[in-house]
Amino acid sequence: MRYYIADLHFCHENLNTRMDCRGFESGEAMNEYMIAQWNSRVRKRDEVVILGDFCISKKGEAANAILERLNGRKYLIIGNHDYFIANKQFDPSRFEWITHYREINDNNRKVILCHYPVMCYNGQYRRNAKGEPKTYMLYGHVHNTYDEYLIDEFQRQTRASTRPVLGKAGTEETVSIPCQMINCFCMFSDYVPLTLDEWIEVDRKRRASMKRESDC
Repeated sequence: MRYYIADLHFCHENLNTRMDCRGFESGEAMNEYMIAQWNSRVRKRDEVVILGDFCISKKGEAANAILERLNGRKYLIIGNHDYFIANKQFDPSRFEWITHYREINDNNRKVILCHYPVMCYNGQYRRNAKGEPKTYMLYGHVHNTYDEYLIDEFQRQTRASTRPVLGKAGTEETVSIPCQMINCFCMFSDYVPLTLDEWIEVDRKRRASMKRESDC
């Protein structure tokens, strides 16, 4: 099974009272809860793609110790706070790969992986024979800040737009754009890594709620 999650920010105690306001009594309590939530879902042979900002500590030993306790095979998309990867004490073999950007296949769907949201991503217009989106862009970085609301507005405008294409009969048709950008922010899943299908459903419900709030 393959899972995804973003912006865990292990060892980032300030997030309990600032920006995310996670509310844990300490950084240690936050770390322990996130480890428990991760291991409640992930098993030894499962794969987890971390979409950046895994650990705020600059000490490689801190990241090593946390990774040792997390189940599964781990993959890292580098975030702007992943300072530990430059530390000599960090063991990069704890990840299957470490990169800034990657495109993978997940059950016949292309998945674009980047810490930062990519507005015009590769395969954005593609649909399958059923008319369903064939490509999903998974990102992190913005947490649940105002930037996420700007991204949501961008997606709404893009999905409401149309573009001309050449139909099977050789005539021009107008189709909508299936913009599918999903913020895999850890707090949206209570710090549990989720499958692509689970993130699609979480994202659908969350964005519907965002629209209701904006309509009030």
